[in-house]
Amino acid sequence: MTDKYQPEVQQGYPLAPATVVPRSDEEYGRYSSQSEAEMKKKKRMKCFAYIAIFAVFQVAVILVFSLTVMRVRTPKVRLEDIVVTTNPNTSDLRLSARITVKNTNFGRFKYDSTLATIRSGNGGQVAQFAIEEARARARSTKKITFVADLGSGGNAGTMDFVVEATLRGKVELMRVIKRKKTAEMACNFTVVLATNAVQNLSCK
Repeated sequence: MTDKYQPEVQQGYPLAPATVVPRSDEEYGRYSSQSEAEMKKKKRMKCFAYIAIFAVFQVAVILVFSLTVMRVRTPKVRLEDIVVTTNPNTSDLRLSARITVKNTNFGRFKYDSTLATIRSGNGGQVAQFAIEEARARARSTKKITFVADLGSGGNAGTMDFVVEATLRGKVELMRVIKRKKTAEMACNFTVVLATNAVQNLSCK
């Protein structure tokens, strides 16, 4: 008969073998230093990338600035709004017109006074008129009106004329850079003497 007071024997179970071997302090320190080195390397690469992007941006800005703002173009001089009238007592023709100086630069164009010449179709000088010293502001058009007598024209047929002018001056950028420029004009037109109508205006 089994003694009821006999102590129970508990069955033991074997411990599972450890599958993870803990690193030593030396291995952990080496891993930590490698991670820090990689992070520093990535930061340096990012820094170099930002510097390169900024340098490219600066070069692009300078290039655009040089090709637009700092580029100096020759102003264009043209003739427009031509009106021809006849003196009823002498049959002499009088020319009223406007000269425009178109300055597309980012700096003003200051030009010297000069004389413009009006020639007939055969090349003979008909009249002259003065263009006073002035300036065309940056990216604007200067308008100059004038009146000149063309002499006797008659009552029939047509007459050809050429108006020539040369403006010599300087384009000033930011009040520091100055470039000499010469703007020339040669405009041809025809006057119908019976009506004083102006035809075939062309400038170059």
